[in-house]
Amino acid sequence: MTNATVQEHTMTGRGTAQAPWRIGTRGSHLALTQAGTVRDALIAAGQQAELVIVKTAGDKSSDPVEKIGVGVFTTALRDELASGAVDIAVHSYKDLPTAPDPRFTIAAVPVREDPRDAVVARDGMVLGELPPGAKVGTSAPRRVAQLRALGLGLEVLPLRGNIDTRIRKVVDGELDAVILARAGLARVDRLGEVTEALEPVQMLPAPAQGALAVECRAEDTDLVTILAAQDDAAARATVLAERSLLAELEAGCTAPVGALAEVVESLDDDGRVFEELSLRGCAAAIDGSDVIRASVVGSLANAEQLGRSLARELLDLGARDLLSADDSAPSDLSNPSPMENF
Repeated sequence: MTNATVQEHTMTGRGTAQAPWRIGTRGSHLALTQAGTVRDALIAAGQQAELVIVKTAGDKSSDPVEKIGVGVFTTALRDELASGAVDIAVHSYKDLPTAPDPRFTIAAVPVREDPRDAVVARDGMVLGELPPGAKVGTSAPRRVAQLRALGLGLEVLPLRGNIDTRIRKVVDGELDAVILARAGLARVDRLGEVTEALEPVQMLPAPAQGALAVECRAEDTDLVTILAAQDDAAARATVLAERSLLAELEAGCTAPVGALAEVVESLDDDGRVFEELSLRGCAAAIDGSDVIRASVVGSLANAEQLGRSLARELLDLGARDLLSADDSAPSDLSNPSPMENF
């Protein structure tokens, strides 16, 4: 079947019992769970939908992301979407490149999970209770840098594998703790093993952590309209602000950059309540020797401008030098293994 034929079929009868919408996803438990929420929402809205597992080079390799390419996971899904093999792709939003691709549109950003990082530690300990020299596993340079900056004397070690594998290293005593995205644990019903959710003052999450991107072809206007019902305005605004900061810094998804936007309530001069967007960002040295932080508050309608403005403030404070030094500094922790929104 040619791509043209697939495309014609996609636009004539998809969503019916005979031709359900095909949702592309990786085959991991977390990815299937995430894509399943999109499928279930479509079915609840009277559409028919099914999951299509897409194998990626990253799923078949244990090499670090920088060796196989940071976009290997999203590229495979997008290739299937562009070819017409699937109609929808569901991504962990933080894994997408910040540069837009005109072939596609993010039709929905569903309600966002708690974006904080989470600790799973032995004996129910929180991060501050771990003794100096305790072994803590994480795969993200952002977490490595901020952990080291806390000055707790922890030994930070690289971490590979899925959620089960990572938590098992704590259960088996190989590590004293691991740091994971709370959102991933929530989606696979593993929050009971979390011993602490890290507040942003301790560790800012990755831009767009906890958010999903529901993507389809830009030309599939009927599908764009259908998927828009799953869009959450607050989630879209916060993610836009955080990713605009990342783009302005010209930093990739593995850079030691953290950002968190939140919708907050404020009072105007007449005492009326209105909503604003509060954005915090940081850039860190991988060795923890320096962390540059800044924040800004503004209109939700100006989410993109807020992100870019805060990034420029971070650059004025010296973020460029920190990020450039991290790019050139060798470190076994600057090459995270393939991740599933962990």
